[in-house]
Amino acid sequence: MRVLVSALICVMAVSLARAEGERAGVFDYYVLSLSWSPTWCAIEGDARQSPQCDDSADFGWVMHGLWPQYHRGWPSYCPTNQRDPSRGMTRDMAGIMGTSGLAWHQWNKHGVCSGLSAPDYYALSREAFGTINRPETFRKLDKAVTLPASVVEAAFLEANPELEPDMITITCKHGRINEARICLSKSLDPVPCGQDVVRDCAATDALFDPIR
Repeated sequence: MRVLVSALICVMAVSLARAEGERAGVFDYYVLSLSWSPTWCAIEGDARQSPQCDDSADFGWVMHGLWPQYHRGWPSYCPTNQRDPSRGMTRDMAGIMGTSGLAWHQWNKHGVCSGLSAPDYYALSREAFGTINRPETFRKLDKAVTLPASVVEAAFLEANPELEPDMITITCKHGRINEARICLSKSLDPVPCGQDVVRDCAATDALFDPIR
């Protein structure tokens, strides 16, 4: 009986964390997710022949998304009366997001939960992206290196003195440095992340690819 109750609790916890269709505009804070473009290209983008991965693209840290977040869990695919963004809007976001397709996906899954119109959500995303200094040292790499994920976090903390360690987390994927995720208030001030966001990559030898 206890095993069954425990299993039900686990299922309910997952459902709450990944529920869909919540009310737009009701959330606690944002997660600004910055993706290291060379990692995404190595894992997925090259196989898709994405323009984000062209040698001429010169992408480093790109904005994966600005995600409404609860203190525990997150909303997604919220019903909204707001109009979808035009192709021109998503195309204009490619400069910081890599592709217009990602810009559309982020609106469709996360932006609709912000309670904002598409133009306002994209404008806020640009503003959020601009509030965080991306460490220049990583753009200077001329070859792949392995390093602890904590070194990447330390570089962000040094470049952004207003951040505290509990306001940022570094993620890894397939043994590579993947993303830097920074927690921001609705007014884009740094805030502590919830427990389901602060899950730092513990790798001490994560691969970090240079910009091509």
